[in-house]
Amino acid sequence: MELSQLRSDPRYDSPKRLARFGWRVFSQGDEDGIIHEIFNRIGTANRRFLEIGAGDGLENNTAYLLASGWSGTWIEADPARAAAILTNARTAIAEDRLAVVGAAVTPENADELVRDSGLGGEIDLLSLDIDGNDYHVLRRLEAVRPRAAVLEYNAAYRPPLRWIMRYDPAHRWDGTIHFGASLSALEDLMRERGYVLVGCGLTGANAFFVRADLAGEAFEEPFDAETHFEPPRYHLIDELRRTSGHAPRAGAALLGAADDL
Repeated sequence: MELSQLRSDPRYDSPKRLARFGWRVFSQGDEDGIIHEIFNRIGTANRRFLEIGAGDGLENNTAYLLASGWSGTWIEADPARAAAILTNARTAIAEDRLAVVGAAVTPENADELVRDSGLGGEIDLLSLDIDGNDYHVLRRLEAVRPRAAVLEYNAAYRPPLRWIMRYDPAHRWDGTIHFGASLSALEDLMRERGYVLVGCGLTGANAFFVRADLAGEAFEEPFDAETHFEPPRYHLIDELRRTSGHAPRAGAALLGAADDL
């Protein structure tokens, strides 16, 4: 099913549904538009972000924010991708708006890596996508208190199943369904930490959480996995790439000083 057909489904008629607001600039799927809409509703505090699993800097969940004048930290375990960031985001790095950490994040070192990068306390956005031990890292991450979070979930395990990959420090994603955690498991963990689930992207890759004291009546309720789950539609990523314009350009893509977010 194409995006236009999917969005015409009555399920997405409510203006409080985030999925209807998705679009792509630098994100893999429709995350850029959904993140933009979240902050339209809750506002920003300091326009600071943390992305764990940042890739090469040209396709992730915070590159658009960086191009819009935000600042923060990118952590990337793959040495080649971390090195590419130094070129692809060189202007933001030179302006001291971006710290880059080339390291594998574990539950034991997450807080230290974040604090050493210069982040701490309240930030506006956390994005976490490391294709494996995400739940275990998230459970131990305390260095920052994000107002909103984007978390990859494993859409193979539908609500109400609470499935969590057993922690494995040697894990490398093998292209199968063995990664991360189900949406219901993440919902439980985030609720314990004071957050509510406010939506998922149409590709079935990422879930969006907002701090409960900020959500108010701005998002579709109830705030649970049964309401917001989207099945795996990874084929839509290719459609979003085809319809989002030209490919990002290294370096020049992230000059950003706009104030639209």
